[in-house]
Amino acid sequence: MSNFSKSSFSELAKSASIQPKEALMDLKKSQSSIVIGVPKETILQEHRIALTPSSVNLLVNNGNQVLIETNAGKNAHFSDREYSEAGAQICYSPEEVYKAGVIVKVEPPTESELNLIGTQQVLISAIQLNSKSDVYIRNLMSKKMTAIAFEFLKTDDEIYPVVRSMSEISGISAIAVASELLCSTRGGRGEMLGGVTGIPPTEIVIIGAGTVGEYAARTALGAGASIKVFDNSIEKLRRLQNNLGVKLYTSVLHPKILEKSLQTADVVIGCLWGSDGPSICVVTEEMVKKMKSLSVIVDIAIDQGGCFETSEITSHDSPTFIKHDVIHYCVPNINSRVSRTASYALSNILTPILLDLSESGSITDYLWANESARCGVYIYKGNLTNKHIGKRLNIYPKDLDLLIAAHA
Repeated sequence: MSNFSKSSFSELAKSASIQPKEALMDLKKSQSSIVIGVPKETILQEHRIALTPSSVNLLVNNGNQVLIETNAGKNAHFSDREYSEAGAQICYSPEEVYKAGVIVKVEPPTESELNLIGTQQVLISAIQLNSKSDVYIRNLMSKKMTAIAFEFLKTDDEIYPVVRSMSEISGISAIAVASELLCSTRGGRGEMLGGVTGIPPTEIVIIGAGTVGEYAARTALGAGASIKVFDNSIEKLRRLQNNLGVKLYTSVLHPKILEKSLQTADVVIGCLWGSDGPSICVVTEEMVKKMKSLSVIVDIAIDQGGCFETSEITSHDSPTFIKHDVIHYCVPNINSRVSRTASYALSNILTPILLDLSESGSITDYLWANESARCGVYIYKGNLTNKHIGKRLNIYPKDLDLLIAAHA
């Protein structure tokens, strides 16, 4: 019996050795880690930070290293201790942070910060194209780095997530600012924004029917205000009405109609941009002179030139001025007014990108696999790839897809 068993098992093993076997799936390693640097923002009035402690914790738990400059999150009320407990390494000089392979900022690097950036690094930040010279762009190109402008990033359904998120916050903030400036304690008319039973509602004119205008209108309607929206695009006006689900007073930008509406308005919000970026000045100084005494102008588009001829850039420390007896609020980057909320919104968009980048192993592999992310790239390994920047600065752009394919 024992001989039979040995023989049987021997034959069975021999037979099994020549049978087709299940192939093991070739599993890719979970990720190759990257080093992410988050420097302190040095631009005046920029209080946001690109990554929150919760996002840092997620990145670190996925095998990455995060370097945070000390007090980088202070203005958004995130402490060094919170970042340290999340797993970040606190650095006490910007030089340490800029040694990271991937630099993540809110504002684009200043001229002095450019000197700290090494070669072959990846930069993810805003670009603010209208304020950038050819010398600045050529300096970035000389670093042989890859630069991604997060305001150019686009999803598969053609939405610019950072722009939309920041625009939502801007629209809501504009109404909050206007509400404050109408109060007697802030030098206003002593009126409450909205409506109370038996009292006519506040009249608000919104110039621009984009995302900022939509969320300003949404917030004002919730307070009970009377809204008029102007834009030079019928499609935008139609979309705004459909999104809000209510019938609003809407009009194309006809000067006579706009001027008549401004004369009875308590608040006017300017959030109209041109197709190529700069804002469109549609309210003349003569129109402003005819507005109510101590009515309020909130010019959201001031960072691109403004919608009002009387607008002048102000700061968060001194946000308003009075001209022709009209209160003007013209602070660029209104989102820094709510820096913590804006930081969360920005961080929620950037964190998945950084996770995908770390899992891809290299910027080339990441861009090869993520077609939508290529929209944000304006410099790839020292080569200018954005045709709009190239046209404005007279620099010949190269085709990003071809450059990626050549390195794939």
